[in-house]
Amino acid sequence: MDNSQIRKILVPLDGSALAESVLPAAASFAKKTDATVTLFHVIERDAPERVHGQTHLTKPDEAEKYLVSVASRAVFEGVHVVEHVHETGVRDVSQSISDHSEELNADMIVMCTHGSSGLHKLLVGSIAQQVVSLSGTPVMLVNPTLKKLNASPDFESFLVPLDGNPDHEHALSFASALAGMCKARLHLMVAVPRFGTMSGELTIVNRYLPGTTSRMMDMLVPEAKKYLRDLEDRLGPSGLNVSTSISRSSPAKAISKTARSLKSDLIVLATHGKKGSKPFWEGSVTPRVIRTAKAPILLVPVRE
Repeated sequence: MDNSQIRKILVPLDGSALAESVLPAAASFAKKTDATVTLFHVIERDAPERVHGQTHLTKPDEAEKYLVSVASRAVFEGVHVVEHVHETGVRDVSQSISDHSEELNADMIVMCTHGSSGLHKLLVGSIAQQVVSLSGTPVMLVNPTLKKLNASPDFESFLVPLDGNPDHEHALSFASALAGMCKARLHLMVAVPRFGTMSGELTIVNRYLPGTTSRMMDMLVPEAKKYLRDLEDRLGPSGLNVSTSISRSSPAKAISKTARSLKSDLIVLATHGKKGSKPFWEGSVTPRVIRTAKAPILLVPVRE
């Protein structure tokens, strides 16, 4: 994306109602950005007979008919929708989605967060994880419970969690461009954990030197405030509606809580996913945010 437009949104579908739970979000975002939605189905070689408890689409003509019927639904009224079926059977669905995002010049991929049978088994761990790792295209993950709540995001309030890492500010640049297009509010936040809320190596220090660790975290607060003020000043000329906050909690908990309190309808997170790397969310907060946040989550690959 060129920091000014979202032109094409790719929506992979497998024929299941679960995968279709992303449609309201995809359509809403397309209306906000005047983007074209490409409904995409890849024929999987030696595919299972059923997917998410429903018949799997394994024939090109069936898939094409299905996508045309989806495109005609009321949710896409006023949206330019095209259909694309990859007819040659493939074994690696993730790679095919990634390849087609490049071939079709997609600026964003929209996928469901959950896996088989509607259970809370994250799709992030299989197809969505691999797509983000393989592709440099931002991926929006949509929680299927949004459909059950009859909620279609308005994309009027964006939350951008930051950690002071300049590399992760690419997500802020991307979010700022989207906020301008959608006329959305932009909220920047930093999580500074309190005593007892840290993980990893900090947990060990916390256990043996609790007072020292607590003081160290408290000392970071003024630095975080200055960091956010500088970012707010930098965004000032853009005319965006920008606010900031610091949360004294673990990052995942802070992100989900802040998103709920602000009624954010998009959370924008940076990712280091790239070809040949380990899954980018190993040890990260992303899976925990996905489990608890109801808002769609936009994963923006960090430019290497």
